[in-house]
This record gives sequence, C-alpha cells and structure tokens, in this order.
Amino acid sequence: MDKFLVAAPPCAGEDPEAPPPPPRRWHRWSRIAVELDGRIDARFRHRELRRLLDSYAETRTFEHKYYTHGEQRCQTYVNRMINASNFAGCYHPAREGVSAMEFDKKGVYLASVTLSGCLTVHDFETLYCSLYGPSCTCLMQIVCSSSQSDKVSLFDIGYVSSVPAEVLQKGKTKFHALCSESRKGLTDLAFTSDDKSRLFASGLDGAVYMWDRRLSKTHCIELTALPESQFTSVKLNMDNRTVFGATRNGTIHAWDTRGGRASAAFQSHNEVQPLSSVKISTLLGKIASLKEQSNIVSSEIMSIDFNPSCSYQLAFHLDDGWSGVLNVNTLSVSHLHCPPPSWLEGVDSVLHKRKATWLSTSSIYAVGSSSNNGMYVLDFHPHTSSACHVDYNAETKGFEENQPAENKFIPLSEGVLSCAAHPLSHNIIAGTEFSSLLMVSQKHETIRDPE
Repeated sequence: MDKFLVAAPPCAGEDPEAPPPPPRRWHRWSRIAVELDGRIDARFRHRELRRLLDSYAETRTFEHKYYTHGEQRCQTYVNRMINASNFAGCYHPAREGVSAMEFDKKGVYLASVTLSGCLTVHDFETLYCSLYGPSCTCLMQIVCSSSQSDKVSLFDIGYVSSVPAEVLQKGKTKFHALCSESRKGLTDLAFTSDDKSRLFASGLDGAVYMWDRRLSKTHCIELTALPESQFTSVKLNMDNRTVFGATRNGTIHAWDTRGGRASAAFQSHNEVQPLSSVKISTLLGKIASLKEQSNIVSSEIMSIDFNPSCSYQLAFHLDDGWSGVLNVNTLSVSHLHCPPPSWLEGVDSVLHKRKATWLSTSSIYAVGSSSNNGMYVLDFHPHTSSACHVDYNAETKGFEENQPAENKFIPLSEGVLSCAAHPLSHNIIAGTEFSSLLMVSQKHETIRDPE
C-alpha cells in the first residue's frame, strides 16, 4: 500500500528529504527457473556448456595393432612400423592415419578407416567399458568409398570378410570422357535419414551421384557442377530434399532433388543442375573486421556437416585450419574460427584431409588442429553471444556466471585427422595421424573418504 501514499510537504524551515533510493531489482535465479519450468532454456544450456568443455581430456589411447586372416598383420600396422623405423627416407605420411570415422545412429558401433584402406568396426561399449565397464551388439552394414575408385562397397559386419556384400558403381556420366583415371574416385558418402536405400557420393570428376539400391546397382541421378569442380564432401539437410556438396576450389553447391530450377532442372533423364552456389572466400570478404586483418584467399573445403541441433547451420572446415558456419537460409557466414597458421607456430604441416564433427545435443564443433597435437572444441551456438559469431562483441560480456561457453583447445598425445561424436553422449573419438584412436571424454574421478 505504500506506493499509493503521497508524502506530506516539508514544514517551513526544514530541508526537503532526499528521495529514497529505487528498490533493488533482483535477477531471477536461472537454476531454480529450470527446476520450476521443467524445461532447459537454450541460453542456460549454452552457459552451462563451459563446465562440459572444461572437463574434457584424453582418457584412453587405442593403438592400431590388428591382425587379418589369423596371424597376418594389417597393412596399416606394417606402414606404422616402416614409418617408425630409423632408415632415412622411409617416412611417408600418406601411408597411415585415420581418414574417417562414423557412429551408427544408436552409438553401438564405431567404424574407422585408415589411409592404407584398413576398415575396422569397433564395439563402442567395449572401448568405453575398458575404462568404466559391460556391452551389447546389433547388426548393420558399413558403406565405404575411395578417392582411388569409382565404386561404393557395402560390408555386412555380421560376416568377417574382406569381400563386400554389395558393390555399387557409377554408370555412364556426363564428364566420363573428360576426366583422367585419377579423377574418377569418390570422396564422401551420405545417406538419407528416412530411407537407407538411397545414398549420395561426391566425386572428383565434378558431380555428386545418387544410388537407389532398390532400382539398380548403378547411379540413377547425377547432380552436376562445372567439370573442374572436385567434390570433397557431401551432406543432406534435415528434410532430405536438398543436397550440399563442397569442392577443392572453396565452393559449396546446393541441389534440390525435387527438381531445382523449374525451367532448367532436368537437362536429361538423370541430370540435375545446382540450385545455388556460394564461394566461401567471397563470403569471408564481406566480413569487414576479418578483411582488415587477413589476406583472404580461396581454400579447399575439407569437410561440411549440418548441426543436429540447428537445421540451418552448415559447418565447414578449410585446409588452412579455419572453421566456420554457413547459414543456409541467408547464404552468409555467421561463425568463424581462425587459429594461427602452422608456419607461424614453427611447425611443418603435412596436408591431410581433416574431418570434423558436431556434438549431438549442443552446438559444439570438434575439429583437429592443423599445427599442434590436439583438437579444438568450438562454440558455434546460433546467437551473437557465441564466441565465434562474426557479430560477437567481447565488451558486452555480462557477469562471470552469465558468460557463455568459450572455445577450448584440448591437448592430446597425437595429431588428429578425424573426429566422431557419440550420438547419445558427449564422448568424442579422435582418429590420429598414427592410426590410433583417442577417447576424449569427461574424467571419472572417485572421491574417497580420507578416514
């Protein structure tokens, strides 16, 4: 009721009283708000990611020491021994290294492949339980491609065999006569999430190919670009209707599998023209603060991937070590991370294709460092409060408890080429240049009573 009362005027000869200070406004406690509302606010989850990133560390190393056909060592292990020998001139970085890894949808199995062509399927629970303990099994198929072959091989892991259960191959293509044998390989694969019978493969000959396993073992649709385009990665958006392909000249092409441009979509029975194309270096040149500090040149796009937590964020990783996010709605770069180049660190970097990954339930992007033994976990949260957002202003930071997650470098025992995040947890598996697998997760510590 006090707010409705009017103060009496001061008596003659008395000084007027100073106005009372405004009431202190208390901030709402975000923790109790989460408990009362029953839902986790996106900003609260973003702030709490700091604790997750600070807890990451290398917890286990699994070296590549596998046998084939009983007692014969696999080629990757043989190459590791050759590179580790003391004979001058024996080291060859292309002989070893984990080039790609992928979890199945349930996170039961982890498939990894090395540069020597050694495909290995791991039971993730066995890897994890070797640290913290028991496991399960299921059946699935592994699909592989190679930059040295125009075929897609499917292996049934229910049978231990080096012979694929099914082989898909390219049919007659538009650029078949224009490309040499070295440019007829396939570099990346992508399945539709709703129908595993359809898969896409990016080719070095300037096209992305689609197979429908229910119809034929040769490709049925060819998503074309310029013949000089050499595709390095392919991904589908969340609705499985738009295909995105990245090239070595730094361009990302997009196709609508329903037809693309209405008047010129299908020039032939199985050919689709791109719906749109953007060059990453051109988009980076539009960021004024970056253009003032850096000499922006066109770089090869090593990998692209959609954020499972935000359907319009397409992350890309460049061969110079830069990583960023392309907003596919506005076709602009919204986030960017620019680590120092390897020559500035005094490191002779050997060019390997690096493959990054998103964490499944947060907008955190994990990628290996191009100059140091370790990996970056980057905050690509779709808001200007993200440390990597191009409009981020460090001067507008709030109180310490309200600050969002920041980028973190996790030092590891070996250099990282590829990363894979478990779909149901925040565990990360890193494949290294020496063909080992590193488990990166939260450390489990036992608290003991000192008495």
